[in-house]
Parts: sequence; structure tokens; C-alpha cells
Amino acid sequence: MSYDNRRRERSRSRERDDGSGSSYMNGMRGPAMVNLPQLPAFAMVGSVSSNILKTAQQAAQEKINRELFVGNTPPGTSEMLLLQFLNGAMRRVNLCGPHETPILNCRVNTKFAFIELSSSEMANNALNLNGIPFLGAVLKVSRPSKYAGPPIPSKTWQELTGQTLPTGAVLDAEQEKINRELFVGNTTPEMTEQMLRDFLGNAMEQVGLNIMPGNPITACRVSGKFAFVELRTPEEAANALNLNNIPFMGAQLRVGRPSKWNGPPDNHGNWEDILAKYMSGELQAGKTAPGEGAAVMSAAATASGPTPTRVVELQHMLTHDDLVNDDEYNDILEDTREECAQYGQLISVHIPRAGEAGATKIYLEYSSSDDAAKAVKGLEGRTFDGRLVQATYFDETKFAKKEFMQRGPLSQDQPKPLLTLTTSIHSCFLYASSGRRARSFECKHK
Repeated sequence: MSYDNRRRERSRSRERDDGSGSSYMNGMRGPAMVNLPQLPAFAMVGSVSSNILKTAQQAAQEKINRELFVGNTPPGTSEMLLLQFLNGAMRRVNLCGPHETPILNCRVNTKFAFIELSSSEMANNALNLNGIPFLGAVLKVSRPSKYAGPPIPSKTWQELTGQTLPTGAVLDAEQEKINRELFVGNTTPEMTEQMLRDFLGNAMEQVGLNIMPGNPITACRVSGKFAFVELRTPEEAANALNLNNIPFMGAQLRVGRPSKWNGPPDNHGNWEDILAKYMSGELQAGKTAPGEGAAVMSAAATASGPTPTRVVELQHMLTHDDLVNDDEYNDILEDTREECAQYGQLISVHIPRAGEAGATKIYLEYSSSDDAAKAVKGLEGRTFDGRLVQATYFDETKFAKKEFMQRGPLSQDQPKPLLTLTTSIHSCFLYASSGRRARSFECKHK
């Protein structure tokens, strides 16, 4: 090999490696691939961190599963006293072993506390302490709000032991308040809290929707176009649902359960149903005993409907005077036939005269029960001569035999049509319209 060739070879060798692991050509850019051996170490660190985080999360969730909320604690309750009391209660009813200490820690706040159990199973058992009496109070034992596990079946302390709640005590004060609260919609800016409370409360008293003397509405909160009213008892709140659609100061109030209500559906009527009961004499304004109106409305709401027939009975359309004059009688007969024929094939219309059984009622005979059903649905809630019509099925055999129930005619001493409640800041009273209206069917109440 020549000198020049050996020189070029040595030069290429120096370019490939300077002996320190670095390339002359890449000398300005630092060591080559020095981070590659460290990649597995970074991956191992990430895996360890992930495991630590997962373990911490599991420990936090396990602690939540072992923790319970204790509400309605009396003022001044000490942590040690509550801890010892609940541990002793669990031992006494065999929710744990006779020598176990299932509750490890207790943190007491002003009106509530949190207890930590030894295991999630013990926490499940401790749910049965819900409702246990403690220093004159009734404790509410439940899962904390951050609990995200499945619901666990449990009993109340009363169900577990056979004891009864102390007189006047409630197991869940918050839920009990929800049960006593109602939403009132479609209010106007002119309606004040006092006006709504007086008006609705006096309306309930007038028709017997209260269960004890006095205004059943204890509080009212108005907010724009709606309000909330609080009743004395859950029973009176349920009764007050019958005020739905009651007219007040030019508006029709919507009375119903608030959105946070999670109880079963209520069986109740509307204010139109109250009017119908009033006009039929079943309710008498100012003379109905507390609870009587509620009983009447509850029976009407829960009673099963009659079996559909071909005959429809119309009530609250006529008075005794309407049946005396022949011309008026024939006009009513013609108007009824014309109006009711639109629901199907109408065979006959029977209107008992004054003094006959069934006077002030009208009976429609259709060719089929389907046509009769259309009439019941179409006529229910309509008004005739200012009175709210009530349409129901009637027994076909009794109709054929003209066996109608005798009901006395409306007189000057009986309820007048168009019962209306009105109010001022100082008073609430009942009055009836005195003017006569044109004899015709009118639209349903919206």
C-alpha cells in the first residue's frame, strides 16, 4: 500500500471514530444515541406511577364505601358519645359480633356527623341504624353524597326492632318538607306572598280540603311567574293538589308537585272537579268539615270508572225552572240533540220533566258504546248555561225501565253556578254570578 493510500485510510478512520465514542463529523451535535439505553427506565417509572395512582384511588374509594353520613344529630353531641352509642346499638341487635367495634372513627359537625366503619360490609350493616332515637332526636343514617356504589337493601331501626317513632318525630326531615311543599305556576307580579297564602288557604278551608281548623298553608315564596307554598302536613299538601286550575286575579293557577318530588303519582282532581262537587251539593262552601272535601275528592279520584254503556247521563245542565216552561224545555231538547249527535248515531234524548225521577239530568242513548264513549270524552268539562257539565255512563237496563235516581231541583238555597273565589288583601270569600247566560254548550276550560 502506498503512502498516500495509507494516509487516506488513516484519515477515514479518524473520521469514523475519535476513540471516545463520538464522531468527528457529528462532534458539534453531541453524543450519538446516548438516550437509547435509558428508555426502559422511563417506562418502568411510568408503570410504577400508574400503579401508585391506581392503588391510591382504590384506597380512597374503599374509604368512601366504609363511611356513612349521620344526620339530625343534637347540638353538643360529642364524637366519643356518638361512637360508643352506635357501636353499642350494632352489638345489641346483632349487626356485628358481641365483642366487635365496627365503628372506628367519628367526625361531628354542627347538625351532622360522619362515621368510618371497619369494612364495607359493616357499613352496609350500619345502614339499618337509620331512624334510631338519640338524645331526643331521630338520627338519619345513609350513604354520603360522594358514594357511587350500588344501592344496598336495608331496614329502618323501627323495622328492625319493632319500635315506633317518638310522637311528632320524622325520620327524614328534608324529605318530609318536600312532601309538604307545592309548586304554584302562572302567578302574576301583582300577587304577593300574603295574598296567595290567604287565598289558597281560605279556598281549602271553604271546601274542606284542610284536615284541621285554620289556614293549612304555613309559608309562601314568590319568584316571578311562580311560587312555592308549604303546607302543615303532607296530607294537606296532597289535598291542595285539587286546587289546580283555580282562577285568581285574572290568571289560572297551576298547582302541582315540585320537580324534586320523587314520590308516587297522586290521585287528585282539579278545581273544575271541586266546582262540580259543589254544584251537585256534595260540597257546601263554608259548611264542609275539615277533611270532608278531601275525602270526597279522593273517593272520586280513586274510584274505578263505570263500565262503558250505550247510555250517557249528563248532570249539572238544568235547573227546576228550565223544566217548567214548555218552550224552554223544547229549546234545550233541540240544542242537546243537535250538539250531541256529532259524537255518533244518537237514538234518543230523554229529559225528565219537573217532578219526575231524574229531573235536572239529561240522558243520551247511542247506537254503540263507542259512540257513547266519544260523547263522554267530548262533553266532560264543557259548560252549558254557565254550568260545568259532568258526563258519565248510565246503566242500559235502568234507562230502558226509566229507573232514574231522584234528585231535588236546584233552588235558591242551593249552590249557584259558576262558583268563583276572589280575594282582597284583607279577605277571601265565595260568590256566584247572578246573571243568566245564553243556553248553549261552551268550550272546555283550558
